[in-house]
Amino acid sequence: MAKIGFIGLGIMGAPMAGHLIDGGHELYTAVRRSPVPDWLTEKGITLCGSAKEVAAEAEVIITMVPDTPQVEEALFGEGGIAEGLSPGKVFVDMSSISPIATKSFAERIAALDCDYVDAPVSGGEVGAKNAALTIMVGGSEEAFARVKPLFELMGKNITLVGPTGDGQTCKVANQIIVALNIEAVAEALVFAAKAGADPAKVRTALMGGFASSKILEVHAERMIARTFDPGFRIELHQKDLNLALASARSLGVSLPNTATAQELFNACVAHGGAGWDHSAMVRALEALADHDVAADG
Repeated sequence: MAKIGFIGLGIMGAPMAGHLIDGGHELYTAVRRSPVPDWLTEKGITLCGSAKEVAAEAEVIITMVPDTPQVEEALFGEGGIAEGLSPGKVFVDMSSISPIATKSFAERIAALDCDYVDAPVSGGEVGAKNAALTIMVGGSEEAFARVKPLFELMGKNITLVGPTGDGQTCKVANQIIVALNIEAVAEALVFAAKAGADPAKVRTALMGGFASSKILEVHAERMIARTFDPGFRIELHQKDLNLALASARSLGVSLPNTATAQELFNACVAHGGAGWDHSAMVRALEALADHDVAADG
């Protein structure tokens, strides 16, 4: 049994923490943005007064928060994790944040004689609840070996991609692929619906061919059924694509289709959709076509 600190008990963080408790570990947390769900309290999670206290109690400290500023605040803000660290502890960031900032944060944690592991995840709320997340890891082999048993309680596809920062780089690449796949599926369904075909039957037919994908399976069904409750919020995917575009700019790389996908998300947000599931990108394309995928029921 390990003592684990977990900061960030949101849509995904809460079930991830629950799996760690179910795996026999002792968990500590501090309230920041998300309150502690009652069911986690019933499982025995310990509430501390600050992230510093969490870090002082735990051997491994995990963050699962929305963006780079929140990780920085949790680590280095007043009463933050860094103040409670002692040599030999491991900090694991499972948020999706800037690879450049990650390397900077890791240097500051290494100066405290602690390990830093970046381990962003993919799989959304469903993957978090089912302990089926894909976990992309950056860090030393020694640190990875220490925390891998914890990752195995939360995910299935766990890969040490490379040194610190490479996990976040891999996650940015993942989010590019997901966004572009959502855009492609949405375009195809809008086209099919406007042409008079039944989009549900088109989806079924495409599932058996080379166009088949997880996005076609899950998100196309959401588009047709109009189930746009997150899931994974558009505003979070926007954040990830901002990371992609900013990093690409610093590298001198052009990502033209990523930029287009971001503009479609921007259009959704302009219509009040920041909190919609990212499959709702289809709504921006429907507006351009003046035709809804589910217009005929």
